[in-house]
Amino acid sequence: MSGTGNESKEKWTFGIRLLSNQVPRASVRMTLTYKFHPRFTAGVEYNPRVDEVAPIANLLVITETERRPAFILGTSSDRIGTPSGQSFYGLFSKNLRHAIGLPIAPYVGLAYGTYEDRLRVVGGLNIYFPKNFSAFITYNGVDVHPILNFTYKRHVLSLVMVRGREPGMSYSISF
Repeated sequence: MSGTGNESKEKWTFGIRLLSNQVPRASVRMTLTYKFHPRFTAGVEYNPRVDEVAPIANLLVITETERRPAFILGTSSDRIGTPSGQSFYGLFSKNLRHAIGLPIAPYVGLAYGTYEDRLRVVGGLNIYFPKNFSAFITYNGVDVHPILNFTYKRHVLSLVMVRGREPGMSYSISF
């Protein structure tokens, strides 16, 4: 979760995620988002195995400063493992590179999932490595999912380990 606005010139991002050993909805996911403003993106998610279309959006309400964390609101499909539902979340995010000298950015917040009709505490950690690599460890209130990312210009290729043991991949391109 980035606590600064996205200033890249690309407006559109297309993504596809393929996961093994998951409920049909989570096994194939495609997204298309449009950057309306550096702090607001919105679009659609399509889950072809269940012919589901749902909205996705991300709003950076408060940008991060040297001392203050960012605050982000958003929505997407409910967590991996649910056969249906929408999730609505609010998160605080802070890059700690300048404060403690480590290339990490934790986030914490609350997510409400309609599938289970409950509020969950969520969190995670971005770890930045040299040479376009980063790791992302996310906790969706139920499970932990480690992700290894490789970024090259407008492309992001990710190895996803659902619950730390079931492999998957995702790819996105901005244009």
